Amino acid sequence: MIFDSLIQTGDWKGEKHVPVITAPESFSKEETVEIKVSIGDAIGHPNTQEHYISWIKLFYIQDGQKFLIELGDYQFSAHGEGEVFSEPSASVKIKLPGTGKLMAMSYCNIHGLWGNEQAITLK
Repeated sequence: MIFDSLIQTGDWKGEKHVPVITAPESFSKEETVEIKVSIGDAIGHPNTQEHYISWIKLFYIQDGQKFLIELGDYQFSAHGEGEVFSEPSASVKIKLPGTGKLMAMSYCNIHGLWGNEQAITLK
């Protein structure tokens, strides 16, 4: 599939473009949890007019299902205009129906698409 060849991955602890998903590994179905997605937690990503993260998207797919559910679409628009810089970080509070995966994608204006995923278990 062409998308697979365009999305780069890596360990976020050693690669500054990989989206970092911060979420509990397990929680109950009735529980509302906060999910954070960010770039540059271990190694800072440049945030200049020339080199920046434009957006991050966060998805969920329940085990056994075919389609993703989009949880968030975060745009970072300030890249130095008036000396204002958006930091690529966002969070969402959600309830999920079952065990599955969180998946995040980010876009760097120079280095393209990056992805990461994290398994989650519901008790």
